[in-house]
Amino acid sequence: MIFVTVGSGDFDPLIRQMDRLAPQLDLPVVMQIGLGKYEPMHAEFFRFAPSLAPYYERADLVVAHGGVGVTLEVLTRHIPLVSVDNPDRPDHHQDDILSHLASQGYLLWCRDLTRLGVAIAQARTTTFPAFELPPLALHLVVAEFLETLAAGGDTKAVAKRYRGRQVRPQDFL
Repeated sequence: MIFVTVGSGDFDPLIRQMDRLAPQLDLPVVMQIGLGKYEPMHAEFFRFAPSLAPYYERADLVVAHGGVGVTLEVLTRHIPLVSVDNPDRPDHHQDDILSHLASQGYLLWCRDLTRLGVAIAQARTTTFPAFELPPLALHLVVAEFLETLAAGGDTKAVAKRYRGRQVRPQDFL
């Protein structure tokens, strides 16, 4: 199954293009259309669900807007992903994450909806490297900051110590 998701907003151009492609694909297509006005005619669809996990579990491929939440959810599940940035987003923040992840080979970034069919075909024959989230330590930095604040210590020194550094959990052992 090809699962298409637009997240909590809308992305009618993506849904329209997937609806055009659906009859030509050899897999069923299921679309999460969010707040979009366009309703697909050639695929099963729904607006929202309590969780997208059941759809990810069935998916052979995901086509998604470029939101960081969906992108990381799909990549950590090791499902092939075609991402399409939504140009209607005012700050184009999706471009940054998609550019980085595409350059590492973790996903295919489709920048032109007229080429979505080509991107889907390519993704179905590509072996993507396994994506693993880097170890996170932000919560440890925050805890140290709050402990220092509560003790009346120098919180500026804490902030300075970590500014511009990649912080890993082992830094706190």
